[in-house]
Amino acid sequence: MPNNHQILPKDYFAIFLIVFIWGTNFVAMKYALEELTPFQLGAWRFVFSLVPFIFFFKPPKIAWRWLMLNGFLQGVGQFGFLFVALHIGLSAALASVLLQTQVFFTALFSFLILSEKPSKSFLVGLVFAAIGLICFGLNYVFPNSPKDLQVPLLGILLCLCGAMMWGGSNITIRKIHQKYNRFDAINFIVWSSFFPIIPFIALNWIFFPEKDISSWFGRNHSTWLAIIYLAIFSYLVAYALWTRLIQSYSANRISPFSLGVPMVGLLSGMIILGESISPWQWAGIGFCFIALVVTMIGPQFSAKK
Repeated sequence: MPNNHQILPKDYFAIFLIVFIWGTNFVAMKYALEELTPFQLGAWRFVFSLVPFIFFFKPPKIAWRWLMLNGFLQGVGQFGFLFVALHIGLSAALASVLLQTQVFFTALFSFLILSEKPSKSFLVGLVFAAIGLICFGLNYVFPNSPKDLQVPLLGILLCLCGAMMWGGSNITIRKIHQKYNRFDAINFIVWSSFFPIIPFIALNWIFFPEKDISSWFGRNHSTWLAIIYLAIFSYLVAYALWTRLIQSYSANRISPFSLGVPMVGLLSGMIILGESISPWQWAGIGFCFIALVVTMIGPQFSAKK
């Protein structure tokens, strides 16, 4: 197994691919939510991640409770909160930034549960990222125009809850790795997809009782293309790669790379959806980028000393 300071070239390519897929998948979510409710989108995402792949990939050789836990944390938790946040008005660009606060939660959970001590460069990066989050908050305290207040505060809070669930999922994967050494990531992802489906259907029935069966089937091709992109590429491909990386390296070592996702998410949101960014939001983005650079390059300098 590689140590925490030596990431292999092929794994850097995997990280780049993950960042691109996850950065653009926020646009796909926005398109799908034009027709579907957040919980319908959640159910369809995992249905397409489960079928037909469940017939080709055997269940991973781990206890079912771990599959269930990851399904609820990553599926119902992370994506449930995120889809609702986007549904009530959070922009794809800002969601791509806010979701990366999973780095904070991963670091906290890693320290409390796994006793993984973060490096100095990682802690410095967290400080810059925290300043970036403060800038996003100042956007509401000192808005430059009424347009800056269009993004609902509840949407931001829900997205942060999704980030916390993602951090919990990262730790779950590390715990499974400690218990079972290595396991097949793609098998794990496919079989974990079974557990969020029924909860999402139930949540849709509770919060959107007026929706009938026909509302589950979008009429636009863009809706189904978005669902397929989210299920196959964003979930199966990217999360399988992410799971393998978490298996191979420290959770604190890998999770900061996800800060590259907002850069792609911001650009795709602005170019494809025409979303605008306020000055305070740009400041927050800048500090998050600094945090990414520090966490990526810092360990390399420390290793040379």
